[in-house]
Amino acid sequence: MSLSDAARAVRENAYAPYSRFKVGAALRTASGAVYVGCNVENIAYPEGTCAEAGAIAAMIAAGETEIVEAYVIADSPAPVPPCGGCRQKLAEFSKGAVPVTLATVDGLEQATTVAALLPGAFGKDHMERT
Repeated sequence: MSLSDAARAVRENAYAPYSRFKVGAALRTASGAVYVGCNVENIAYPEGTCAEAGAIAAMIAAGETEIVEAYVIADSPAPVPPCGGCRQKLAEFSKGAVPVTLATVDGLEQATTVAALLPGAFGKDHMERT
């Protein structure tokens, strides 16, 4: 299954009764495995979970830690980028050049990279002491 198909399918499972804005995400890891996530809202905003965070949690739960490609889809007029927190989460498990495709359910796609989504990202190097 392609990342597009996986993200599109999991998006249908999103729990978004308040915003009615369903999002799906699919990640491919270095092993070739695909992990998916969808947004899960909660009446106590902002306690919901983003699609990207859900896919990353599934990846980590399976014992993997390296994203090599990501795909995010939403029902919007233009492709929607991940929120700031999810950009940081993607950067934690990706190299800057990792491709990210942002898509709409109508088929519009925008190609970008993790580095383009989060320039100047806070990373592991910032935590190293000399």
